[in-house]
Amino acid sequence: MKTNIFTVANFFSFLRIILTPLFLYFLFEKGPYYELLALFIFVAASVTDAYDGYFARKYKTVSSFGVFLDPLADKVLMSAAFISFVVLGLIPLWMVILVLLRDLLITILRLSMQAKESTMTTRISAKIKTGSQIGVVCFILTYLITQRWNVFYNIKDIIKNYMVDQYHIIYILMLLVTIFTVWTGIEYLIVNKKVIKEVFSKS
Repeated sequence: MKTNIFTVANFFSFLRIILTPLFLYFLFEKGPYYELLALFIFVAASVTDAYDGYFARKYKTVSSFGVFLDPLADKVLMSAAFISFVVLGLIPLWMVILVLLRDLLITILRLSMQAKESTMTTRISAKIKTGSQIGVVCFILTYLITQRWNVFYNIKDIIKNYMVDQYHIIYILMLLVTIFTVWTGIEYLIVNKKVIKEVFSKS
């Protein structure tokens, strides 16, 4: 596999990482429409995930560095969002820890197998997992807009009651995403068990 850093695909992966601190700035700083900007930046950064793979295949520039950078960029963006929500008191820390541990385990396995010139089979559930994580982050960001904008002043307490306090909708959505994320990690291990065993038995 080629090792070429300067490709269009890697540019989009780098862009996802670069946009992450900008997303965090608008999420935590107070200013007009900052929450909307945070949502827009997060969506824009998430969309780049589709483009890096597309351009890598189109221009035949798939590289070992790109294979490493693409999921890393995803992890940086999503981890930043989830940890931010823990800091804001919107989701429990234990859920984020489970999500991060799953991602760390799969990343270590990918790198180890890549070093031995082997690959793991990717399941469609992994893409669904990413989509569900993006969806819940966008949902929570939209909720924050209703809590911080004056235009929602008369109904923000009602929304908070449904989303957080009484009906725990944000908690339930994040719980479902956490369970599904952990399951995709277990699925990776089950599906790739034979390959993983063969690779590490050669060590």
